[in-house]
Amino acid sequence: MRILFILLLVLQFNFVKADEINYLLKIPNLEIYDLKSQNGLKYLTTKKNFQIGAKNNISCEKLDKENLDNRFLLIKKNLDLYSDEFLDKINLRFIVLCQNLFISEINTAGIPDYKKRTLILDLMFNEKYFERVIHHEVFHLIQDSFPKIFNEEVWSSFNKKNFKYAECSTCTDKLGLDIYNNTNGFLTEYSKTIPSEDMAEVYSFIVTDKENIDQIKKIDPIIFNKVEFINSKLNEINNL
Repeated sequence: MRILFILLLVLQFNFVKADEINYLLKIPNLEIYDLKSQNGLKYLTTKKNFQIGAKNNISCEKLDKENLDNRFLLIKKNLDLYSDEFLDKINLRFIVLCQNLFISEINTAGIPDYKKRTLILDLMFNEKYFERVIHHEVFHLIQDSFPKIFNEEVWSSFNKKNFKYAECSTCTDKLGLDIYNNTNGFLTEYSKTIPSEDMAEVYSFIVTDKENIDQIKKIDPIIFNKVEFINSKLNEINNL
């Protein structure tokens, strides 16, 4: 009887927490998946498909439990790289896990929301790039938290004078995520869209492919400057 009572209390606590999180994040039908992360991240999933946003332009689908369980350890391994203190600085606390994530009919690996301390991740995004795009999306939260530190005019000055970014990340067909054999200042095709995406791509390679980046830095002075810029700004944040 006592065990049953304790179990009911735990279940009630989880329902209350889930309702509170639903209210805070404005994402319906969330449920708790894991709250045991040492860095304080709360991992959530959804009981149903959902649509959110001012025009319901963000949609994602409920994950199959087997897919969720299989991919979760990979997600956790990557996000465990971030300390509780650093996550506080970039205002990240909630990870929402789903599949087939779209924004305005464009498939995307993740959607960060600085104000709601949330990162939505598509667990079924292309496996080849999946680990790297986790850190790509985390960088957007880093930049949103410290926009003055990651000055886009300074960043753009590293490029050749005749290069111009697009007006927006969706205003171009430059979507490739494979690393160039000949970088010439850019690691991927997607890096050429806008400064913030270029920064996020460089950051994602620093975290997941450091040995390769260290080699590229030796032969590409633009990439060298970009990597040094990111690293110096991260050190600045860590020292705050």
